[in-house]
This record gives sequence, structure tokens and C-alpha cells, in this order.
Amino acid sequence: MDRVVKVYTDGASRGNPGPSSIGILIINEEGKEIKRISEYIGTTTNNIAEYRALLRAIMECRKLKFGSVQFFTDSQLLANQINGIYRVTNEDLKPLYVKLKGELLSFKGWGVIYIPREKNSIADFLANQALDRRERK
Repeated sequence: MDRVVKVYTDGASRGNPGPSSIGILIINEEGKEIKRISEYIGTTTNNIAEYRALLRAIMECRKLKFGSVQFFTDSQLLANQINGIYRVTNEDLKPLYVKLKGELLSFKGWGVIYIPREKNSIADFLANQALDRRERK
């Protein structure tokens, strides 16, 4: 059985739309931290930030050549749209959705799982850290 890398993602927006960022925590099969990403992404909405966080995480996992990945998000909308439970009706999300679905096919196995915000605290911290850094400039 393949071991699965765990990736926690979060997108943040102050103002919605407003200054936005992403936070990503990547943990290997043994539970050891591999990488943290905390990046400002410009002005956008919270939902787009959530999508962009997942897309950035996918790209990082491909670069690191992971075969099977479980992505965890505290965005119920994102998880339910990627898993086909909700339709994507927002025109700004549709191209991101199509890109995400295509990119996920590069993995041998994948899942996008909704978790409560309190179980996503590190990714949330990383997203907010990027916004805080931006505000201090």
C-alpha cells in the first residue's frame, strides 16, 4: 500500500475581496514536516484564495514528486466542489476548478478532505502570517 503525504491548505482574504494570501503545510508519510509555504497572492476573494492555496500545494507536491496526496482544507465549499458534491456556479472559480481537477490527475492517488478550522491551525497561521508581513511593509 502506498504511503500518503498529507497537505494542509488555507486561503485568507481581509476584506473579501481584499489583500489575500495562502498557507500550506506539507507532512510526509512518517508525520514529519517537509515544507511550509506562506505567500501573499494579491487582492482577491476568500474562495479564490482557498482555490489558489490548493493549486499551489498541488504544484509543490508535483515538484517534490509525490505519488499519493491527501489535501486537507477548512473550506467546505472547496472540498465539496472538488469532490463533485456542489456545482461550481461562480464564474471566477470555474477556470480554477477546471485547472485543479486536471492537475489532480497527475497523482496516483489523491483526496480533498474538509476539516474544521481548528484542525487546520498551522495552514491558517501561515496564511495570516503572509498578510501580516504584507501589512508591515
